[in-house]
Amino acid sequence: MRPILSASSLGLGCAGVCGWIARILYEKQNSIDKNESKIKYNGTPGFPIFGTVSAATPILDTNKTIEYSGSVVNTKPNRISQIMKYGFPSLDNIRSLDDYVLAYDRRNRIAHWVFEHLTRDSVQRNDKVDRSKCEFTEDASIHEYFRSKNSDYKGSGFDRGHLAAAGNHRSCQKDCVQTFLLSNMAPQVGVGFNRDSWNRLEQYIRKLTKTYPNVYVCTGPLYLPRKENDGKLYVKYQVIGANHVAVPTHFFKVVVMETNDNKYHLEAYIMPNQVIDDKTPLNVFMVPPETVERASGLLFFDKLSRSNLVQINGKKTTYV
Repeated sequence: MRPILSASSLGLGCAGVCGWIARILYEKQNSIDKNESKIKYNGTPGFPIFGTVSAATPILDTNKTIEYSGSVVNTKPNRISQIMKYGFPSLDNIRSLDDYVLAYDRRNRIAHWVFEHLTRDSVQRNDKVDRSKCEFTEDASIHEYFRSKNSDYKGSGFDRGHLAAAGNHRSCQKDCVQTFLLSNMAPQVGVGFNRDSWNRLEQYIRKLTKTYPNVYVCTGPLYLPRKENDGKLYVKYQVIGANHVAVPTHFFKVVVMETNDNKYHLEAYIMPNQVIDDKTPLNVFMVPPETVERASGLLFFDKLSRSNLVQINGKKTTYV
């Protein structure tokens, strides 16, 4: 039986991410004014304060009226441009679905990251969408050498855990079906994590669409180091099945909420892939966004104007 992770054992909101994460939480480049509950940024490496040269690619606004051969044509915004409005975390092995985008990790047989754009309408329950008709399916767009298969998960003791949650894509049956591609799955502890605390986080993010007109979510795996008895740090993780599908040690979500007046609130979470006491508050798992960036090797929301980023993890931001 796996040990249950309690709130008291998590400590300082790091979700049991070892001393390595704890140190990053208090690095000097981000000094937290505890008295005023404001986060001050001094522009050092980490979560980029200004636009940087990275994999993030500007997306042209296609929601315009254009003139073509003397005729006026109203163009609808491309769905992918909506989802990736604020840039790509990386540009390796991109796979675009109808309602989400992912970057695939061929070596580990799971995604590097999955990106979603949620609105009140997109998460609205549609009685015509039947999740029971969705089946876990190999992603034929991935070379067969690098795919995960259902047989890899069989008997492993792990769930096929969604990165882009099926509950986020209920506008039509096709969107829901596409979330069951195995390229959108990662091995997750079932009872106590995927079916409980991770699900609570997914539900919380869906509820944000009742407050914010646009919610952007990036989800992915992490492989974090752990100190062994010899005092050294090692990155160790299990693999399952004949295709050696990697079992992440942790998972992250970085969420940006857009307000009606074009301001932005950001929240970042890291959760360990293990049994968690379901009474543990979600804010225990909040971490500074640069913690996720350093651990994942990704840069998030690189095209978002930092002058409009007014809140991180519930605290007002100022720039120095």
